[in-house]
Amino acid sequence: MPRPTAAQLAYGSATVVCSTVVILLVSGLTSGAGVVVTGIAALALGLLVTLVVPGSGRAGAAARSAATTGSARAEAPAARVRRGGETRVQPSLRR
Repeated sequence: MPRPTAAQLAYGSATVVCSTVVILLVSGLTSGAGVVVTGIAALALGLLVTLVVPGSGRAGAAARSAATTGSARAEAPAARVRRGGETRVQPSLRR
């Protein structure tokens, strides 16, 4: 299982805090058992949100790009050409 991204953790944490506050305000619970049950329900909801929120789009796109680019073409080595006392790097024309 891949590690959650920072965005997933932020969404999950915000869900836990917001849902706990809203449930306690709406229900008016004051007993210790009620607060514990509310906290457990909010943690479960936060975990669900963390797992459902998709990962970063850039990381997935970069991985797909690297996978297709690396297998599709191989970089040809550059040739060093010496002319008139200076060295120039000339890319190989092989493909």
